[in-house]
Amino acid sequence: MPSTAVRPYRVEIPQTALDELAARLDRTVWPAEQPGTTAAYGVESSRVRALAEHWRDTFDWRTLEARLNSYPQFVTEIDGEDIHFLHVRSARADATPLVLTHGWPGSILEYLDVIEPLTAPASPEDPAFHLVIPSLPGFGFSGPTRGTGWDRYRTAAAWVELMHRLGYQRYGALGNDAGSMISPEIGRLDPDSVVGVHVTQLFSFPSGDPAEFTDLSAADQAALGHLQWFSDTMMSFNLLHSQQPQTLAYALADSPVGLLGWLAQLFGESLDADFVVGNVAIHWLTGTAASAIRFYYEEAHSAATPPSGPTSTPTGLAMFAGDFQSIRRFAERDHANIVSWNSYDPGVPAGGPRDARGHYAAHEATDVLVGDVRRFFAALA
Repeated sequence: MPSTAVRPYRVEIPQTALDELAARLDRTVWPAEQPGTTAAYGVESSRVRALAEHWRDTFDWRTLEARLNSYPQFVTEIDGEDIHFLHVRSARADATPLVLTHGWPGSILEYLDVIEPLTAPASPEDPAFHLVIPSLPGFGFSGPTRGTGWDRYRTAAAWVELMHRLGYQRYGALGNDAGSMISPEIGRLDPDSVVGVHVTQLFSFPSGDPAEFTDLSAADQAALGHLQWFSDTMMSFNLLHSQQPQTLAYALADSPVGLLGWLAQLFGESLDADFVVGNVAIHWLTGTAASAIRFYYEEAHSAATPPSGPTSTPTGLAMFAGDFQSIRRFAERDHANIVSWNSYDPGVPAGGPRDARGHYAAHEATDVLVGDVRRFFAALA
C-alpha cells in the first residue's frame, strides 16, 4: 500500500556532482556561428557564453542550497510519485493556506522572494498565508518521474491530495506559467475547499468563431498580435516538447551548456544571472531536464476528458507588461467568476525584443505581485 507519510527533506548535492559539472563546463564544445547571426536564429552565443562563465566562476550552488534548506521541506508520495514541497507556515492564526505552482523552465526558486512578505507581512492589516510550494512532478526535487501522464489535470488532483493531507480544508491556489493552467483546475476539482485562484496568465485563446473578434479593443488587438509573433518566432520549444521530448532529452541530459542554452530562450535577458543559472542548475543537478519537458507532451496527448464548462471558483489575474497578455472576452468564456483583473508595468527593463519581462513576476516584481495577491484574497474573506 502506498505510504501517505510526509517526510522531512534537505537538499544535499554531493560535491562529486558539482566537480563533475565544473569539468563538463570546462569541456564545452561551442558551435560555429556565422558573422551577423542575430537572436532571430536563436539564443545568441554571447549570452550563453556569459551565463556559462557565470555558472562556472561566480554562481555559488552551496549558497542557493543553504537558502532552500533554510525553509522547511518535505517529500510525500502521491499517485506513485515522490512530491517535494516547501511548507512555510505563518505565525498568524488567521493565515490562509496557499499552494503556489511554478512552470517550465522554472522551479520552486521562482517563489522564494515572496515567502517572507506573504507569511509574515509587516502590517497586521495585510493578510498572511501558510505557503505550500511544490516542485512539479518530474521537476527538480520531485523527479525524475517514474511514470507518464502528468498533465495539468493529474497534477491538480495531486495538489488537492497534498493540501488535504497537510490538513488544509480551506485554501487558495496561485500559479504562473504551467501553474496558471494547473491552479484553475485545482479550484474545479475542489470547489468546496478552494476559496480563490490567483494567476498571472489566463490562457484562453480564440475559439474560431468570427464573432469573437468583433469590436476588440486596440489593446486586445495588440495582445493578439503579440501572441501571433510569439507563435511564429518563439514556439519551437513547445512543438518539440509536445512531439519528441525524448529525442531532445539526450542532449539536455548530457550537456550543461546545452541545457543552459535551451532553457535560456525562456528566461528573459533582463533576469539576473543568478536566477537564470540557479533554475538551470536545479534541472541539471537533479537529473530532471528530460522529465520536466515531458509536461508538454502529456498536455498534448492527455487522456483526460476536458472539462465541459467554465471554472466557477473566484479568479484573479495579475498580468505584467512584456508577458502573455490575456484577453478578457476569451477568458470569461473559460472562467465564469473572474473577480479581479489587473495589468501592471512595474518598470522592469527590457533586455531585448524577445524578453518576456514580468513573466517571473514573483522574482522580478515581487512587491507588485504580493500586493495584488493580498488584495485579491482579502476581498474574498
